[in-house]
Amino acid sequence: MKQIRTQVGIIGAGPAGLTLAHWLKQQGIESVIIEHRSREYVQARVRAGLLEQNTVDILKDLGLAGRLVREGHTHHGVYLSFDGERIRVPFDQHTGGRHITIYGQQEVVKDLTDAWLSAGETILFEAPARQIAAFDTNQPKIYFEQEGEEGVIACDFVAACDGFHGIGRKTLPTNTYNEYSITYPFSWLGILANVAPSSDELIYAYHERGFALHSLRSSTVSRLYIQVENDDHVDNWSDDQIWEELSVRLGTPGWELKSGPIFEKSITPMRSYLIDNMQAGRLFLAGDAAHIVPPTGGKGLNLAIADVKHLVDGFVDYYRHNSCRGLEQYTQTALRRIWRAQDFSNFMTTLFHKQAEHGSFQYRLQRAKFDYIRMSDAYAATIAENYVGLPFDAFTPLPTP
Repeated sequence: MKQIRTQVGIIGAGPAGLTLAHWLKQQGIESVIIEHRSREYVQARVRAGLLEQNTVDILKDLGLAGRLVREGHTHHGVYLSFDGERIRVPFDQHTGGRHITIYGQQEVVKDLTDAWLSAGETILFEAPARQIAAFDTNQPKIYFEQEGEEGVIACDFVAACDGFHGIGRKTLPTNTYNEYSITYPFSWLGILANVAPSSDELIYAYHERGFALHSLRSSTVSRLYIQVENDDHVDNWSDDQIWEELSVRLGTPGWELKSGPIFEKSITPMRSYLIDNMQAGRLFLAGDAAHIVPPTGGKGLNLAIADVKHLVDGFVDYYRHNSCRGLEQYTQTALRRIWRAQDFSNFMTTLFHKQAEHGSFQYRLQRAKFDYIRMSDAYAATIAENYVGLPFDAFTPLPTP
């Protein structure tokens, strides 16, 4: 049996696990990463592409943002459309210069993986965790398997950054948390296409035929979405049908959507999910293992990195000051941002998706919200500051009773 000893055992080589490992190393704390999938699979997963100001700042501070700075697209605003009327919410004006960067999650994973391995560190790929044991003691263990050989990681703490279907949440005692969830009655048909973006910034659009979003991945690759039924299938949509639908839903006078070869199609269900406890003993959850947000607000990856920030604070407090206070308060600290992100994601989702008949009461409420964004700087500022990500110091600790 392969036996490994480290301070923090990390399950999952996605953005959360990799960022945690790099950040701990910067603070002189050892870690080992195991990943269920292959390196090729992990680096090919197409996920989020919107990085908040906080996330970019963290990657820069860790010395991991070289390619991100060179190839990422900085956006200082966002376009919102409703029934063909388009407005722009400027970030700089409302947030003191904070902004977002468009850079694919798979590119972040490539950068962090390359940096970790080139520094001589190890990631055990295709090494699924089979059991997290003794997490209620000061000697937890992660049992895993790789190439038919069993292994064990003996560590001080376990960080489960292994996603919604991972072993981390399954190990957390079910009587220690409550679940909260919403399943939305629509999905996203998303495409990647070899065509230059038709807009300099993202466009969110409500249309009587459904929601649409224009995003991008680079100067030559566009990422676009349309609202579809939950039981729809990509085979029901030809390339020409998709481009026609996008052109109609995103259309505004004087603007034209560019089309090009589509090289990927997928349908993503829309849901919100979280548990209100992210730790048990010396087991800690981060990212999708503890919460899922609909992609409308662009919060998934960024919430995972925020979780990591709070975990690092707790681990540093423990190893440098022999204090468990930060780790004990990890869930309470993380949940304040998680609930804020859940609310914003739900707001953006319900504002721009068709939920009832065009012209209905629900529609007119959505229309009223859009009109208020257009007329009120205060309302626009609320959207801007949530979209770019609230600074960490905005979430001050709750007063002690």
